[in-house]
Formats: sequence, C-alpha cells, structure tokens
Amino acid sequence: MAETFAAVLYLVSGVLFILALRGLSHTSTSRRGNLYGIVGMGLAIAATLFLARPSFGALLIIILGFAIGGGAGSVIAKRIAMTAVPQLVSAFHSLIGSAAVMVAAAVLYAPEAVGIGTMGAIRVEALVEMSIGVAIGALTVAGSVVAFLKLDGRMSGKPLMLPQRHLVNIALGTALVLCLVGFTATGSHALFWLGVILALALGVLLIVPIGAADMPVVLSMLNSCSGWAAASIGFMLQNLALIIAGALVGSSGAILSHITCKGMNRSFVSVILGGPGGETAGAGGTGGGSEDRTVKQGSAEDAAFLLKNATRVIVVLGPGTAMAQARHALREMADILKKQGVAVSCAIRPAAGRLPGHMNVLLAEAGIPSDDVIAIEDIDSELARTDVSFVIGANDVTDPAARDDHASPLFRMPTLNVNQTGICLLVKRSTDTSTGTGYAGIDDTPIYEPDTMMLVGDARTMVEAIARALTH
Repeated sequence: MAETFAAVLYLVSGVLFILALRGLSHTSTSRRGNLYGIVGMGLAIAATLFLARPSFGALLIIILGFAIGGGAGSVIAKRIAMTAVPQLVSAFHSLIGSAAVMVAAAVLYAPEAVGIGTMGAIRVEALVEMSIGVAIGALTVAGSVVAFLKLDGRMSGKPLMLPQRHLVNIALGTALVLCLVGFTATGSHALFWLGVILALALGVLLIVPIGAADMPVVLSMLNSCSGWAAASIGFMLQNLALIIAGALVGSSGAILSHITCKGMNRSFVSVILGGPGGETAGAGGTGGGSEDRTVKQGSAEDAAFLLKNATRVIVVLGPGTAMAQARHALREMADILKKQGVAVSCAIRPAAGRLPGHMNVLLAEAGIPSDDVIAIEDIDSELARTDVSFVIGANDVTDPAARDDHASPLFRMPTLNVNQTGICLLVKRSTDTSTGTGYAGIDDTPIYEPDTMMLVGDARTMVEAIARALTH
C-alpha cells in the first residue's frame, strides 16, 4: 500500500515536471511553470520520505539539510541580478553534478542502505548505473565551474587553446572508459575515485577552449548532462522521481542544445571543438585590416536627432545589452519615441544573451511587451523597411563577415542584415579596435560600414543620454 501511494505521488510529480517545462517555454507562463516544478519536487520529496521512513535522528539531519540549502538558495535568489542568471544557472549545474558524485560515493560505501548488495558485492547493474552517473556528474561539475568563471568575468571569455588538446581529450576519455569498465568489473574504490578525477579533468579541458559566443550551447549541454547524471543515480537508487526528472532535464537540455546550434548555424561538434574566437579568431578579412578603414562617430544628440526623425526604428539586442544592464533605459527611450510617433520594435537573434532565452527574460523583466519583439523569420523583411537600426551589444550578430568572409570565425552564422536599413547606430564601449573586440573575441567589422554611426560609451549610459536628448 505504501509503495503504491508513493508511486502515485511520483507519477503526479512527473506530470507536474512536464507542465513546468511547458510553462517555462514562454515568459507569460513562466511563473506558473516554476510553481508547478516546485510543487512537483515537494511531492517527490514527500514520497521519498514516506517510503524511507527515516529515524528521528536521520529526519533531523534531513531537515537541517533542507534549512541550510533552502536558506542559501533563498538568499542567493533574492540578491542575484537578472543579468547574472546565466552564471547562477551554471553554478547550480555544478551542484547537481556534485550531488550525483556524492550520492554515488555514499552508496559505494554503504550499498546495504539502498538494497543493491553488500560491501564488495554490489550488483553489476548498479555498478554500471553508478559509473555512468559519477562520470557525467563529475564532468558536469568541472565544466560548470569553468563556465561560471567565464560568464562571471573571473576568467577570460576567450578560448584557451592548449597544445594537442584533442589528443589529450581522447586519451583522457579512453582512460575514463577503461577505468569505469574496471570499476564495474571489480567494484574497486580506487578505480571509482580515479574515474572521478579523470572526469573532472576532462570537464575542464572540454570547456576552456570554447569561446564566450558559444556559452548558450555550453549551458544547455551542461543542463542536459546534469539531468542524465540524476537519471543514472535514480536508476541506481530505484527512485522513480529522480529517473523522471533527470530524463526530462537531460532530454530537454539536449533538444535545447540542438535548437541553439541550429539557430547559430553551427554543429554541436564544432562548438565542442572550439567556438568563435578560437584558433582562427582575428580581425577577419573583408577588405584589409582595420587600420585602413574609417569609423564615423556620433554623439547622443546626433543619435536622438536621427531616431526622432525616423518613422520606424528597430533595436537589435545582444549579450552586451545584458552586460551593460541597459534594458530599463532602453524601455524609457522606446516609450519616449513611441509618444513622438515613432514605431519601435526589438530584434533578437537566436540564442542572444548568455543563456537560451536570456534576452527575452530580461526584456520581460524590464516591462518591454513581447509583441514588440520581432519573430526571427520576419526580421529581414522588417529591417528592409526600417529607417534606423540601433544595435546595442550585438555587433557580432550584425557582422557582414558572417555572410561574406570565408576566413571569419563567424562565417555562416546567422546575422541580422542591419545594412538594409537607412542608418545603423551602433553602440561600442571603445574606439580601440585592438582591444575593443566583440563578444566572440573578433574585430567588429560593422563599425566600418558606410551607413553606420558609432556611439562610443557604456550602453546604459549612452541610451540614458539619448533618452534625455529626445525630451529636449
């Protein structure tokens, strides 16, 4: 009877997890989706405790763990800025991987507690599940930590190209597989911990060569890995909730990685082998070096004059908008222009921001209506009938080198054709083209286009200045 009741609770929690994913697919339903996920996880925890029937002492330890983890999570959630959500997600992925490794280690030393055998005589299928869970979990921990450091600015976002890295990764991967096969055959504790170390090293070496422009793919991939690690541990523990939740996260993360790669017109393999700003990164080559090209610079007053005399304006948003926290100032500027009779829309390329859907969430948080965001399939036709395009932190995704320069790391990546508009206003932090490269780590060739006016300065400060100039 107890097992049947717990199974029903697990089933209900699984349905709620599915509804949570559905709700999180759009900003208008994300709050409800998040609530479904919370309730589903609460039911899963309740079912697990009901089945386990822990002693009073064990229950106190569990409650203490809830208090510590829940308290820390609440404080972090309240303090974290929306722009820092990608690194927060990455940090949380590392915790999921850590949990998988720790649970596997606990079961290895106390298999009787979960009924998979005795010390030194663990069932083979449980050892296989443990091996998969600990390998993916440890790899997720290391990869997520590196991604966090890159996103948080504590480590350069540029790819770190180690010599013979592919051969080293192949050797590490082979050694990891052999180690875990040996662990499955013998149950050796030494091989278990050696596998953890090899997986951690492989996780670091896989992520450090990936450029900042490919972080959306990396985060969705790590999200998928954390899910599969949880599912593997769920099989080992024979816990239905872990299996369902892990499989949902793993499969949805894998699908998201595919969608993100497709939106960026890149293969998953090319991202893992090193993204834009990697070995071939440089100034690109559409007609010589930047030293023989001129840049037209303007002021906030110049930009305000052009914007208020336009009929239609499209604001092109990218990672720099999030990094400069310019979204609230952007909404103020858009509201002023709309009152003056100017039609204002926003354009976001696929995987804009540092997390899939990141820019959409930031715009919703700033109160910018989703109806003002142009669908990706309509952007080119809309740009063709637009007077002014205003590019904020999206220099790389408006780069003509993606269309014309076979030597560019961005070649064949989707680009927004802002050169179709009458005038392009482009915000850039610096005029120093030797250090002022874009998010992908390459020279920003759009600033040299004849119809482009460059606005030098921090994005938020510049947009605020334009908003003030529009009212005078």
